[in-house]
Amino acid sequence: MKQYFPAWLRVPVFFFTAFGLIEFLVDSGDRPAFMKYPIIMLVLFIFLFVLVAFEIMNAAIANIIYQLLSDDEKKQRQYEEDHPIPLTQRVWYKRLMEKLTRSQPIENEAVVMMSHNYDGIQELDNRLPPWWTYLFYGCIVFSVVYLVKYEMLGGDDQETELRKEMAQAKIDVAQYMLTAPDQMDESKVTQLTAPDELAKGKSIYDTNCAACHRADGGGQIGPNLTDAHWIFGGSIKNLFHTITNGGRDGKGMVAWNTTLKPTEIQYVASYILSLQGTNPKDAKAAEGDLWVDPEKQPAEPKK
Repeated sequence: MKQYFPAWLRVPVFFFTAFGLIEFLVDSGDRPAFMKYPIIMLVLFIFLFVLVAFEIMNAAIANIIYQLLSDDEKKQRQYEEDHPIPLTQRVWYKRLMEKLTRSQPIENEAVVMMSHNYDGIQELDNRLPPWWTYLFYGCIVFSVVYLVKYEMLGGDDQETELRKEMAQAKIDVAQYMLTAPDQMDESKVTQLTAPDELAKGKSIYDTNCAACHRADGGGQIGPNLTDAHWIFGGSIKNLFHTITNGGRDGKGMVAWNTTLKPTEIQYVASYILSLQGTNPKDAKAAEGDLWVDPEKQPAEPKK
């Protein structure tokens, strides 16, 4: 039996349509969804199996029905398959064209024939096709709305909308960069003072720093962190830089940028600064230079 949409074409079309929908709907980043989520590959295999099974079952049912036909019915069906009705002669096509055009059949031309004659050429007075009429009315409505919105009420055109959206996008990006945890760096790090933030810093300090600087910050292998002397500066930016990149080559602290995230370095640096002036027992002798914050130094009197 002849099929206009054979199984060898149906199965790949349905399968790859489902595959494309899954890839479109499932957010898998820069990797294909079936690779990031193996369950999707399993679902696709099951779907393919069902498609093939359905086609086999459909072919078996069609064959059984065909075998149950009488000889005359088989001949009639074979004739219809060998002599298909042209598209333009099919009932549904004729009905569709009638609704779209509303034109008179050619045998009724006399009804719509206009009286004038130009050198033997006569004109039919058919009604305008409904699709053309509705499209024309739609264009009129659209033009009125467009005129009122953009010309009379001063609505934003595409160029203005683009400029506004670009300006808002820059504001949003700048706002995000200020608060994004993984975007913290030395240029915009600030000292944290909230108790919960210092508690996070203490937890990081106890895990990674106490072995060399003691739990109270008094110094052991590493320098004392509670006095006012600093080797590489005592501001929050100085500490962030030192913790991130490490201390003196060969004998100083290792760089922690591969172990701690930028935000975690901000937490622990803020906690270290909170230890200033605590004066723990048996603290290590001061190292480095006495630190005076340049921003807090009094301005020199003008001469």
